[in-house]
Amino acid sequence: MQKKLSVIVVTSVLLSLSACGLLPERSDENKNVSASKLYADAQEEMAGGHYEAAIKLFERLESNYPFGTYAAQAQMEIAYAHYKAQDQAEALAAVERFIKLHPNHPQVDYMYYLRGLINFNDQIGFLSFIYAQDPTERDPKATREAFAAFKELVDKFPNSKYAPDSIARMNYLINAMAQYEVHVANYYYRRGAYLAALNRAQGAVTQFSEATAREEALFIMIRCYDKLGMFDLRDDTQRIFAKNYPDSRFMGGKGSGDAPWWKFWAKAGAKPAPKDAVQ
Repeated sequence: MQKKLSVIVVTSVLLSLSACGLLPERSDENKNVSASKLYADAQEEMAGGHYEAAIKLFERLESNYPFGTYAAQAQMEIAYAHYKAQDQAEALAAVERFIKLHPNHPQVDYMYYLRGLINFNDQIGFLSFIYAQDPTERDPKATREAFAAFKELVDKFPNSKYAPDSIARMNYLINAMAQYEVHVANYYYRRGAYLAALNRAQGAVTQFSEATAREEALFIMIRCYDKLGMFDLRDDTQRIFAKNYPDSRFMGGKGSGDAPWWKFWAKAGAKPAPKDAVQ
């Protein structure tokens, strides 16, 4: 009886040891795959729009080959893949991680640019939906953060190939922020809060002097001064308005219509992570 028990125990131990020996092989089944193969497979998943699968492959690439150009490239690709998957929180986290780990990387300017794009897309529907939604319910935080990101890129890397597009987007964002103030001013005006409306319109004029929305902001100021009985200020503002916008649609002129200035980016899609590091 004791002999049989001993055989059973020994057999059980051998089987458990054998099973333990097999487990690492399953978990490390891709450990011997070359960096170039992992990268190529991840790129294939990206091309097919399978971003989650691509992210897993890039993460495996970074884990298996933590040193060298492939690791940094994988980190950039992970950030871009999260961006394409519209996972903004993960994309921003990946961007911040890359900038922290590689502040002097030759392509770190791209990551500053991508940070701007992530925030930019977070508020891309700002003007598309503002007419259907109470403007005071919309938070322009993402607009300001996108502007700050693009500005940091332009300030730090004025010669970057991403600088011209960043400047164009900054101009759009300035208009968006000014337009937000104008919509809030209109909101207050419609409710008879003329002083509040005047303050928001003045803010748009002083803070965003080059914005398209400045025209409407000045017009709101004229109406607010009139409602508040400040006729001298109304007349002064109207003279400034007439001088700067003689054909304004707000004053019965032909004006420029409702040109969709906010759609400038439609012709240029989001740029993928640069591949120079692995060529």
